[in-house]
Amino acid sequence: MPLLKICGLKFPANIREVLGTKPDFIGLIFYPPSSRFVGHLLQPDWVKGLGGSKKVGVFVNATEAVILQTAEDYGLDLIQLHGQESPAFCQSLHEKGLSLIKVFAVNSAFDFDKLIPYQDRVDYFLFDTQGELPGGNGYGFDWSILDKYRLKVPFFLSGGIGPDNIDKAMQFAHPQLFAVDINSRFESEPGRKRIEQIEQISR
Repeated sequence: MPLLKICGLKFPANIREVLGTKPDFIGLIFYPPSSRFVGHLLQPDWVKGLGGSKKVGVFVNATEAVILQTAEDYGLDLIQLHGQESPAFCQSLHEKGLSLIKVFAVNSAFDFDKLIPYQDRVDYFLFDTQGELPGGNGYGFDWSILDKYRLKVPFFLSGGIGPDNIDKAMQFAHPQLFAVDINSRFESEPGRKRIEQIEQISR
């Protein structure tokens, strides 16, 4: 069974509730244009003190300096790169001790060979839906596209996963599927997750 990541959290009380369901990862978005940007709602020391789930910081074309400082301030366990970050950029962060998830939006025409330069520079890939926003679009893609993925880097499955298809996602058969990533389809508003729905996820 793959692990579970709950992304796009920003309200402290809601985060405490989510942590009570014991997900493997929680995702915090450090991208100001996002409706799920943590902004001033989450103090670094408060986040740093959270136990249990591993904390993933989500960035979109941020500078290396910003990523390194934020990772230290908030005690992040992994960095998720959701922009056009190059293999060299990933390598530089990796050499500084950060664990990385590199995101790629996929569709039927996606060329998986473009991942080859990243394979020794990141720890995981995340495959998301091709949409207008960097993430949280709320709709999925045809997972059979991933039959073309043959690299050894494990991946997170994301994009449009909701209460109606979470069980199917958890049962998706691929040797490199590491975790399932849920976000907007489990929300009552951007950044606030419906705990009763998360509690019903079959693990």
